[in-house]
Amino acid sequence: MDVDNVKTYCSQMPGAESKLHGPPSNFLNYHVGGKSFAYFKTSDPEMWRFSFRTPPGTFLELTDIPGFKPARYMGRFHWVTVVNVSTAPEDYLKSLINWSYQKALSGLSKRKRMAIAEIKPHIELN
Repeated sequence: MDVDNVKTYCSQMPGAESKLHGPPSNFLNYHVGGKSFAYFKTSDPEMWRFSFRTPPGTFLELTDIPGFKPARYMGRFHWVTVVNVSTAPEDYLKSLINWSYQKALSGLSKRKRMAIAEIKPHIELN
């Protein structure tokens, strides 16, 4: 899975929006209802590194794998950075993005979740 495929996948999540933050932060942020679930770094060094939130146990497993590391400033909240998305297995990466998306979605009010569910009724409402 390359950077463009990951961008497309994140954009296709129900209710997902993206916002490009210019200098000095230089991020392409994906969020649902104002809650972030993934982002890309858009400048050097490590241009197009990709970060997302993970469950605590998965965070520990992933950060032991070469190419995965705790996300800068967000690692304490179990965010992981993939330096090169093309090195991660596609199905596994998609499942991690889905978990991050569901975590962001679950942090929204019931009203917001219901509004997003009306966009795509197949999403899970917890």
